Amino acid sequence: MFRILHDTKIDFIRLWKITTIVTLLFTVPGLIDIAVTGYRYSIEFTGGTLMQVVFNKPPDVGQLRSTLDAAGVKGAEIQAYGSDSEFIIRAQDPRDVAQQSRGAQSVASTITKALNSQYTPSDFKVLRTEAVGPKVGGELRQKALYAILVSFVVTLVYLAYRFEWRFGVAAVVATAHDILGTLAFIKYAHLEISLIVVGGVLTMIGYSLNDTIIIFDRVREDLHDKRKVPLYDTLNRGVNETLPRSVLTHTTTFACLVALALLGGEVIRPFTLVMMFGVVTGTFSSVYVAPVVLLWIERKWPRAVGDRSGVGARARSESPAQQKKRTVAKAETTAR
Repeated sequence: MFRILHDTKIDFIRLWKITTIVTLLFTVPGLIDIAVTGYRYSIEFTGGTLMQVVFNKPPDVGQLRSTLDAAGVKGAEIQAYGSDSEFIIRAQDPRDVAQQSRGAQSVASTITKALNSQYTPSDFKVLRTEAVGPKVGGELRQKALYAILVSFVVTLVYLAYRFEWRFGVAAVVATAHDILGTLAFIKYAHLEISLIVVGGVLTMIGYSLNDTIIIFDRVREDLHDKRKVPLYDTLNRGVNETLPRSVLTHTTTFACLVALALLGGEVIRPFTLVMMFGVVTGTFSSVYVAPVVLLWIERKWPRAVGDRSGVGARARSESPAQQKKRTVAKAETTAR
């Protein structure tokens, strides 16, 4: 049977300072940028009209914009979509959104008439039309926010039931790390917030949490079987023992996502990009964030007497180097 990374003894926790700095350097600038400039939202959330149009020959974008302005659709966003002859036209101006609320196809009809006035019907083809009123857009944004909050609350309830509070808090911190990192990534990648992206974020939360739970399950088993082993070593052991499974699972998942990103088309690409980053950040947090947070909690709030508590609990949560340093200091004190 083919096996990889079997019986490894990598000290992952030793790198916690470096990984913390990397996390802060990636996440904090993105969150600051979000606070200053915000996100770009899709038609689904803002309301408005979206049309996907393909031309037989690449048109002059300036002339296309002038045609729409002359028809009263001012400030429309025109974006190339896969090729120089295919475009996405977005009408998200508040006036267009208000007009859209008076009829599901009012703005779309205006855009089509404007194109017919400049080009012959055989010169272009409308592939897709999405028209969302302001009320529907507001409801979708509210429901998307509720979906994220409900998923997070359900996660907290599950962790409280599945683990003791130390494990639960560490898993929640790791999940929060993934959410914040993904929000920063969405900003860096200039992705617009759509229902597809929200679906990608929700899927990423579940995927990341699953990996953390698998590692914590192994750690919990090792704690019961080997109570005298330091928690530092037990956490590293748990990560190393689940490493082959994690590498195989994440590699195959990432390969499928790459195929979807390359061949799945523009519509599904934002979802695959979010999930690709989710695989990376989920693996990172499960290995470098959750165990470190659990170790810190154990040192800050040792368990009760009889359950790896007091000085013994503190000693068993220390790394071998820390234990050696404390032993030498104690010996020196005794010698004096």
